Amino acid sequence: MSPQSPASGTVTPAGYASSMTAASERDVEAQPSPTVNHVSYFRRFMDQAGVTQAVIDYKYPGKGTAESPFVVDFLPDDSYNPFNFSEGRKWLIIAIQATATLAVSFASSAYSGGIREIFTDFGVSQEVAILGISLFVLGFALGPLLWAPLSEVFGRQKLFFISYLALTAFNAGAAGANSMGALIVLRFFAGAFGSSPLTNAGGVIADIFTAEERGKAGAIFSMAPFLGPALGPIAGGFLGEAHGWRWVEGMIAIFCGVVWIASSVTYPETYSPVLLRKRAAKLSKTTGKVYISKFEAHGPPQSAAAQFKISITRPWILLIKEPIVLLTSIYIAIIYGTLYLCFAAFPIVFQLGRGWGPGIGGLAFIGIAVGMVCATLYAVFDNRRYKRVAATYPNGAAPPEERLPPAILGSILLPVGLFWFAWTNGPEIHWAVCIVGSGFFAAGILLVFLPLLNYLIDSYVIYAASVLAANSVLRSLFGAAFPLFTTYMYKDLGIHWASSIPAFLSLACLPFPFLFYKYGAQIRSRCEFASEASRVLEKMRASAAGAGPRSEEEAEAQAQADVEAEEAAEKTAEKTTEKKHQETPAR
Repeated sequence: MSPQSPASGTVTPAGYASSMTAASERDVEAQPSPTVNHVSYFRRFMDQAGVTQAVIDYKYPGKGTAESPFVVDFLPDDSYNPFNFSEGRKWLIIAIQATATLAVSFASSAYSGGIREIFTDFGVSQEVAILGISLFVLGFALGPLLWAPLSEVFGRQKLFFISYLALTAFNAGAAGANSMGALIVLRFFAGAFGSSPLTNAGGVIADIFTAEERGKAGAIFSMAPFLGPALGPIAGGFLGEAHGWRWVEGMIAIFCGVVWIASSVTYPETYSPVLLRKRAAKLSKTTGKVYISKFEAHGPPQSAAAQFKISITRPWILLIKEPIVLLTSIYIAIIYGTLYLCFAAFPIVFQLGRGWGPGIGGLAFIGIAVGMVCATLYAVFDNRRYKRVAATYPNGAAPPEERLPPAILGSILLPVGLFWFAWTNGPEIHWAVCIVGSGFFAAGILLVFLPLLNYLIDSYVIYAASVLAANSVLRSLFGAAFPLFTTYMYKDLGIHWASSIPAFLSLACLPFPFLFYKYGAQIRSRCEFASEASRVLEKMRASAAGAGPRSEEEAEAQAQADVEAEEAAEKTAEKTTEKKHQETPAR
C-alpha cells in the first residue's frame, strides 16, 4: 500500500461532499503549491503537529466550519507521514524497537543466572527465588490491558519514553534490593512497564511499512521476544558466577538504559491518528477555523475510558465465544510457558545433574538461540511463498489459512524436540545431544507462534487488537505459572518424565494447525466475531476498489464506525422491543 495523502486517501463524509467544488481538489497535481512539508529531523521529535506554512496553505476538503470542518490529512510529500520515511530511517527504527523488545525479554531470564546466590543471600527456597522470573512475566499481562489503549490516546513515542525509563529505574532498584520481597516487587513493576514495548513496538511495523513490506520486518522483529530469553541466562550465568546477582540486575538496568537513550534520540512519533489529531488541533488554534483529522471524519475518537473498557472486556469475550481464539491462545500459551519452564529446568538438568557452574550452565541455552535464528530465516523464506500464493487471489487477498503451513511444520518440531531433550538429558548421554533437541523445540516455537498470530490478525481484522490482547494475557499467565511448579515436578518425576510433560501437552495441540488449515474457513463462518470481521473486510476491499487507495488506519476506522453504528442500532431495536413487551400487559 503506498503512502497516503489528502489527494488520494481522504475519506469525506456525505455531509462534506458539497464542500469539494471540483475534481481538482482530489487531484494532487491540481493542488496549489506548495504541497510539501519538509522539516528538520529534530523538529519532528519536538513538534508532533508539524504545522508549517505549507500545511496552513493547503486546500483541505471542507469549509472550515463546525458543520463542515476541514478534513486534515498528510500532504503528498510530508516529512511527518511515517510511510514517507527513508528506508534507512525505517530500518533504524525497527532495529531500535526490536532491541528494546529483546532487552525486556532478556531481563526476564537473565535473572536466572544469579538465582543460586539470591536464595543463599536472602535465605529463601529456590521456589521463592524463582518468583523473580514469574512475577516479571506476570507483569507482561498488563501490556495489552493498559499500554495498548494509552498508546492510541497519547501516541507511541511519549508512552515508550516514560515506560522504558520506568523499566530502567525498577531494574536499577532491583540491583539494590535489601530483601526478597523488595526484589520480587521491583521485578514485577519492571515487567509491567516493560510490557509497553512488547505490546506497542510491534505496531510500529504497521505504522511505517505497507502491508506488502511487512513480511520481512515482521519475521525479524518476532525473533526478539524469544531470542532475548535464550541469551539472558548465558550472560547472566557468567556475570552472576563472577560478580553476584546484583551485577546481573545492574547489567539489565544498563542495557535497558542504553536502549532508552538510543530510542529517545532516534524514534519519532509514528502513529498517524495521533499525529493528524494534533495537527488538526493546532491548525484550528492557529487559523481560528475548524479542522478535524481524517480518522475522526466518521465520528469522534473513543475516550480513554471507553478504550479501557473494551481492552478489558472484549478479549475475554473473544476467548469464550471464538474457538479459534481459544485454541490458538492455549497452544501459544503452552509453548510460551514451556519456554519459561526451561529457565528453572535447565539449571536442574545441567547444573545439578551434570555439575556445571552457572556460567557454563547458561551456555546450554545456545541450542535454543540457534533454533530461533534458523526459524527466523525460514520465516523470511516462507514469506516469499505467501506472496506467490497471495498473488493468485483477487486483489492479492489470500485467505487466512494460507498463513498456516509453517505452523504445521512447527507443530511437528515442538514435540519432537521436547521428547528428544527429555530422553537424552541424563548425564550418561553426551550433553550436545539434548541441546540439539532443544534447538528443534525452539525452532518449533517461532514457527508456530508467528503464523498463528498472523492467522488471528487476518481472521479478525477490526478485532485484531482484542484478539492479540487475549492471546498475550493468557500466554503471560502461563509463562508466569510454569516455572513455579518446575522444581517440584522434577523432584517428583525425575528429569526424563518431568521434561516429557510439556512434550505431551504440545503433542495434544499438534492437530490444531492441521485442523485450522483444512476447516478454518468453515469454523470462521460459524463464529460471530470472525464472520463479522470477514464481512467488514469485504466491505473495506470493495470500498477501496471503488474509491481508490486509502490508508489501513482510515479503512479500519470506517469499518469500526460501521460496526459501532450497527451495534447501536441493534441495541436501540432491542430496547424498543423490550418496551413494547412491557407495555403489552398494561394494555
